Order: sequence, then C-alpha cells, then structure tokens
Amino acid sequence: MTADAHGIRRQLYPVALPAHEKIMLRPAHRMLLAVSALLLIGTFLFPLWRISLVAPQYPEGLGMLITVNTVKGVEPHHLENINGLNHYIGMKRIVPDAIPELRIMPWALGALLLTGLGAAALGNRRIARLWTLLFFVGALAGLADFWWWQYDYGHNLDWENAPIKIPGMSYQPPLIGSKQLLNFTATSWPDPGGLAAFASLGLAVLVLVHDARNKAGSNGALLHSPENTQ
Repeated sequence: MTADAHGIRRQLYPVALPAHEKIMLRPAHRMLLAVSALLLIGTFLFPLWRISLVAPQYPEGLGMLITVNTVKGVEPHHLENINGLNHYIGMKRIVPDAIPELRIMPWALGALLLTGLGAAALGNRRIARLWTLLFFVGALAGLADFWWWQYDYGHNLDWENAPIKIPGMSYQPPLIGSKQLLNFTATSWPDPGGLAAFASLGLAVLVLVHDARNKAGSNGALLHSPENTQ
C-alpha cells in the first residue's frame, strides 16, 4: 500500500478517538445543555401549574395558580372563593405559608439551573449524565409529591364540621386532565413555567441520547477500521 493510500484510510477510519472526546461532550451538545438549564428561568417567571373549576354557578370558572413559591388565585378573589367552597365539603384551607415545598422549590430549581450551567461549562459527559439523572428523579419526585398533596386535600376531610357530607366521595383533582367533582369540572394542566421545566428536561435527555449515538457511531467506525480488521 502506498503512503497516500494509507493516509486516506487513516482519515476515513481513525485508529483511536482523542482522549478528550471519550469523556467530553461536543461543543454543540454543551451549548444545548446550557440552553436546557437556562429554560429553568421560566419556572421563576411564570406559574408552574393551573387548576380550574367550572360549574353552573361559576360559568366563568375559578382558577388557582401554583408558582415556584406560592399558590394564588387566577383572579384576586379566586383562592378565597375556592377555600370557601372547600369548607362546605370538609376540605382544609389552602394556605401557601403552610406548604413547605413552596419554601424548598425556589432553592431546588435555582440549584438545578446553576449546576446545569456548570455541567455545560465543564462539558464532562459523566457530569452531564448525572445532572440529567438528578433532574429526572427530581421531576418524578416533584410530581409524586404534588399528587400526594392533592390526595391529602381531597381525601382527608373534616367530616364532623362539613355542612355537605356524601359518603364515599373524595375531592382529589386530577394531576393532569379533567375530572368531575359533584357539579364542578376540575381541570389541571402545566402552565408556562411547568412547560418550561418539561422542555428543559426533554432537551437535556435528547442531547445525551444524540451524544450517545454519536459516540457509539465513532466506536463502531473504530471497531471496523482496516487496522482493526486485519
């Protein structure tokens, strides 16, 4: 084989990946990981979740917004009206200051944002994977905790003092979607802040999946290179 032909074969089939490529993300992937982290800013700017109630006596509906650090009505009087309705069926009042998660969540999301930017700056593949795994586990834990909060409010009722008692009835709103609760239709959906969090996690997962495929392709080219098949 001539020297020129040997050089061409080496260009097409690299003998080995550079050491830094084995552990480092590509620049494009690092940039997208940083975008993923920056999307979490939306969780501080917009509500995370919206729960709405519509009934014949409330045709325009009542709404409740869950933000990173509080719970409030869509309109100033909505939360108070919802608490008034809850009183009739024995549900606890929704008092934002009594919900510990609302004190923890700003710090947790802030730490996730900063560590995500740090992972993107370092570019280390293992750190990026660890950050995404922690993000995923945290998201699942957050949704599970939200479901349990809804369950507690909808099932642990004050039957003794409730003016309206319907045996066997519970009032847990859906985590996502719609549900009929007596004459109210309750709906629960992510709001822009929650959508930003889902987009952030989704982008991080896509980045790592694409990175893994690229890495597998590079390893495949190395495995089937002429130098390794002779």
